[in-house]
Amino acid sequence: MDKNEFRKRGHELVDWMADYLESKESYPVTPDVEPGDIYAKLPDNAPEEGEEFDRIFADFQRIIMPGMTHWQNPAFFGYFPANNSEPSILAEMLMSTLGAQCMSWITSPAAAELEEKVCDWLREAKGINSNWKGCIHDTASTATLSAILAAREKHSGFQINKSGFTGKEKFRVYSSSHVHSSIDKAVKISGIGEENLVRVDVDENFSMIPEALERAIRHDLAQGLTPLMVISALGTTSSTAVDPIGEITRVCRDYQVWHHIDAAFAGTALLLPEYQTLIHGHDEADSYVFNPHKWMMTNFDCTVMFLKEPEYLVKTFSLTPEYLKTDLDEKVNNYRDWGIPLGRRFRALKLWFVLRSYGLEGLRKKLRHHLHLTKKAESWIRADSRLEILAPVNFNTICFRYVHHDLSTEKLNEINESWMSTANATHKLFFSHTKLNDKYVIRWVIGQTDVEEKHIEAAWVLLKEQLHKTINS
Repeated sequence: MDKNEFRKRGHELVDWMADYLESKESYPVTPDVEPGDIYAKLPDNAPEEGEEFDRIFADFQRIIMPGMTHWQNPAFFGYFPANNSEPSILAEMLMSTLGAQCMSWITSPAAAELEEKVCDWLREAKGINSNWKGCIHDTASTATLSAILAAREKHSGFQINKSGFTGKEKFRVYSSSHVHSSIDKAVKISGIGEENLVRVDVDENFSMIPEALERAIRHDLAQGLTPLMVISALGTTSSTAVDPIGEITRVCRDYQVWHHIDAAFAGTALLLPEYQTLIHGHDEADSYVFNPHKWMMTNFDCTVMFLKEPEYLVKTFSLTPEYLKTDLDEKVNNYRDWGIPLGRRFRALKLWFVLRSYGLEGLRKKLRHHLHLTKKAESWIRADSRLEILAPVNFNTICFRYVHHDLSTEKLNEINESWMSTANATHKLFFSHTKLNDKYVIRWVIGQTDVEEKHIEAAWVLLKEQLHKTINS
């Protein structure tokens, strides 16, 4: 493809992209395919000769599009959203065009300094301690693993990095049972071991109980074990439960344990001043992470991590071979030293575009709109005597189920699973589920960029129709 054809095809694709964004709600939310359907339509071998763009794009529309789940459809209510926006998409195009590898200041000075600045903007906008410093990762999974490794190295005086585990380390990491599964993966990868992840009891709202945390720490100390880190949740994955950040910080301070705050999804809500009370007491914690790529109209992937003392993170990951050394290293942030990968995308650019295009007030307006729609859907569910909500609706996630007092938990679980499956099978919407106290519940997450009241009204009508079919079948 030469530059002239690139220009032509680029214009064609931007037109297609704009058409898609305008019509995304007309697509089935989930594809009507079986495992292997897409694979079977693809050739067994790569082409020996280059093919015409028209043919490639025709196959994209014929083979790929029918197999896509449309995450940007306003009727996508499952998991947490991975919402995007027009400014973010345009920034992604520029990122791809520049093709910069932003591992160090010298490899792209603008990328490094823009990253520092947009992190500062977000820190101030979210009410995070102004002395903390931020950096951008790909996902919260990577950022949390990085925090665990930094805590490990701080405690060992960086000796595990140098010499490896001696076999005498008996580190323990604490969280509630409702945090993201990436925590389990991180303790495996970090060498701490899955058996040393301690699940702390939660209260009736699924929030960690600080007194139970302290008892667990004291018990482990009495057994000769080493409390290393507590991971609290500002919005758990299952139900968006909020752990008491200030009280947990106090326990961590008393026992000199690293406190990491996982706000991957719900952390965006801190852009709203009325939600910033949720992190009161965070000042003496150690690290905090949230994902703009979930609820801040920024394309996946983009995670922001803030640290009280970033030097521990930098020393954990800093490794500068001769070919990467420069005379400026002491004056700049080389963000390759702030996480696991050496190579880094120019993610700050899309954050900059989103923040400047919406402005903080524009983002707040979007968030408040989603929260308003959630309250409306919550009121419909509460008014239906057949349904119950099993967790506080702290943000924009509702955990609900059909209930009948004459039926066992097992039977109700079967009915609710069937209800959600039949609703999803229409391909007109998509929900996901979790279990709370062993009860199968449907999660309704209202956070898509362009979701409106008409979308949740249509979903509510469909849900009631499918519930009637399910309980009468």
